[in-house]
Amino acid sequence: MTSRVQGRASVRAIAAVTGVSIATVSRVLNDHAHVAPDTRELVRQAAERLGAPLRRTTATGSVYLRCPYRLTDYFGLIVSSIAETLELHGRQVILDAGESAQRKAVLPTLAARGGIDGAILILPPEPRDELVDLRERGFPFVVVDPRTPTLPNMASVSAAHFAGAREVAEHLVALGHRRIGVLGGPHNWLAGRTRLSGHISALADVDILVAPELIRTAEPTVDYGKRAADELLDLPKAPTALVAFNDKVAVGALAAAAQRGLRVPQDLSVTGFDDADIAQATSPMLTTVRQPLQEMGRMAVSLLVRLLDGHQLDALHVELATELIVRDSTGPAPLR
Repeated sequence: MTSRVQGRASVRAIAAVTGVSIATVSRVLNDHAHVAPDTRELVRQAAERLGAPLRRTTATGSVYLRCPYRLTDYFGLIVSSIAETLELHGRQVILDAGESAQRKAVLPTLAARGGIDGAILILPPEPRDELVDLRERGFPFVVVDPRTPTLPNMASVSAAHFAGAREVAEHLVALGHRRIGVLGGPHNWLAGRTRLSGHISALADVDILVAPELIRTAEPTVDYGKRAADELLDLPKAPTALVAFNDKVAVGALAAAAQRGLRVPQDLSVTGFDDADIAQATSPMLTTVRQPLQEMGRMAVSLLVRLLDGHQLDALHVELATELIVRDSTGPAPLR
């Protein structure tokens, strides 16, 4: 039986019938150039028989930019970078942002919407099946900071979460810290799991096994950072350092320390992640991991433009290097 997606033939099915690659089928369905006329006609005939839609796009169609979160420093920098870069390419942006956008079912109908050539999805909350469906329809899109492991034939860009977390843990280990609390992100976020793996890897190098009691996970907010830090600092044997999922969580940890009269970094070291503006507004200023947020946006546009031009992407997932920024919130482990 022919494979179909919601009543329409999948790109994979057309490729199987015609014997051409999935990438070539996608280019024909999206009316891209650089396809031999005979091959184009073969795919079009198969698509017609199987009921697949043929998109008609223009070189200056809009790009759908979906960021279903509040445009804080993190998301705001990525969104503004994407919008500015798309403008350089002569592309208009349709922005779908804000937490209320999470309740909208966008992806199932996105490929059929007129006037949209492609999309950039930032940390998409949708289930993997919807992303697979969108990809199999031949609709070009790029994911920024995937929430789940990347899918075959799906272009994406993120920071090097594992390396960044490992570097900050190595920094603390070099300062003598061995009992380090983790204020991690949601356990179902790829970034959260990957950063935890990087942290565990660095401690394993010095024969330290991270105790489960030292790990907390939740949505990264200031309130969560304060609450989770309180829990860890209440342990009979409290940690000498706290690594936070992002700078907002680290701010909450600093508040917990201040409320207890703990000096940072003399009594407790605290680190963040992102290097948002707030990292330099705290007292002391945060040691953190700088993510190349604006470059992530620019790279996402570069990948999407190549897809829209019908080019094959050899590297479907791009990881951009992070940088450890050492400031005043980390110091030698206290003697206890």
